[in-house]
Formats: sequence, C-alpha cells, structure tokens
Amino acid sequence: MSNKIHNHKYLEGYRKELRKNSTSAEATLWTFLQKKQLKGRKFRRQHSIKNYIVDFYCASEKIIIELDGAYHNSFAQQNYDYERTQVLENLGFKVIRFENKLVFKNITDLLEEISNHFKD
Repeated sequence: MSNKIHNHKYLEGYRKELRKNSTSAEATLWTFLQKKQLKGRKFRRQHSIKNYIVDFYCASEKIIIELDGAYHNSFAQQNYDYERTQVLENLGFKVIRFENKLVFKNITDLLEEISNHFKD
C-alpha cells in the first residue's frame, strides 16, 4: 500500500477541470502566487492531498490557502470545511482561509497575511 497522499491519479481530471474553471477570486490570487512571486515560494493550484483538492498549496511551507465564496456560508458546508481542515492540519499542514471578496478588497494585506505564516 502506498503512503502517497498528493495528487492521486483518480482526481487528475477533476483538478484540471477546476483549474480551467477557476473563480475570479482564484484567478486573481493566482496572478500573485504563480512563478514564485510571493517571497520566492512555489505555489500549486488545485492540488490534491488525500481525497481533498485544495485551492493553493505551498509544499516548502506546508501551507494550504482556501478561498471561500457564499457557498461556504451554509451550516453543512461550514461543518464539512471544519472537518476537512482538521484532517489536513492533523497531517501537518497549515490551512488559511479567506473570503473571496478579500482578494478584490485588499490583496496587499491578504498576501502579507499569507507570508506571515512562512517559516522565516
């Protein structure tokens, strides 16, 4: 049995679909994270860990960034998000959540908040 937890093959098509149809908030944030623009850290988008597909992932920092739209306001979705975060944090990842609107409202502070979680 494999201990591999990243990018399971069976999720590949779904990951590609999510990248192709990203939300405007995801697309905007990606323009600031791609190509090691944030303090030289490499981020991946729509990366899978176990059975979850996370919005953004930085392997060197073990940081996961999730952007939440109105869909995440329902009680059921909040419970699911909480349980998902617990699983990922128990694997040693740091999960940071932002509302979509913050990407458009104040990207500078959002990027600073992300980099505040970097080890150095």
